[in-house]
Amino acid sequence: MPRIAGQIDVAKTEAILDAAVEVIGQRGLAAPMEAIARRAGVSKQTVYNHYGSKAELVKALMARRVARITAPLREPGAVDNPREALEAFARSMLETVITTNGYSVMRVIIQGAGEMPDVANEVFEAGPRQTRRQLAAFLETETRLGRLAVDDPEQAAEFFAGMVLGHSQLRALLRLPSDRTPEQFNALAAAAAARFMRAYAP
Repeated sequence: MPRIAGQIDVAKTEAILDAAVEVIGQRGLAAPMEAIARRAGVSKQTVYNHYGSKAELVKALMARRVARITAPLREPGAVDNPREALEAFARSMLETVITTNGYSVMRVIIQGAGEMPDVANEVFEAGPRQTRRQLAAFLETETRLGRLAVDDPEQAAEFFAGMVLGHSQLRALLRLPSDRTPEQFNALAAAAAARFMRAYAP
């Protein structure tokens, strides 16, 4: 069955973003848009039609990353089950940030931050800061509903993310192999959620 126009557009968007992760991860921020287009199997003009600049493309990569990490906070029933939602969020953060090749993009962005500060700023705003804001909004909702007592949601979101990622994030940046198994990561996510709930219990 042929795909309709909207489906084709989504498929091209995903292909471009997947290609950008691979090409930028391998060649750095200076990688030409032509190389990304070739890897995606589309024309260079198609890439520019979707994203007008390299900064916009990288921003879109971060937005997709954030959407994947924060998806558990938007699941049906998440608001009614904050511990389970936080545990799933922690697992998602660990899986997306540490155990996928997407982290190669973050490495090259850090390397090129001095030469391309505008891109670095876009990445920070669209990536880490947006993730923390969405978590903070979730914590604020839980506090309003009486399930948590969080006086500073943004600070609490920072505490939770730091507790989950710990030194594993630095290991990923340094291209060091993970020192935990998937089972240990799952246990870490569960422990972090449980301790956070106790710390901010009403």
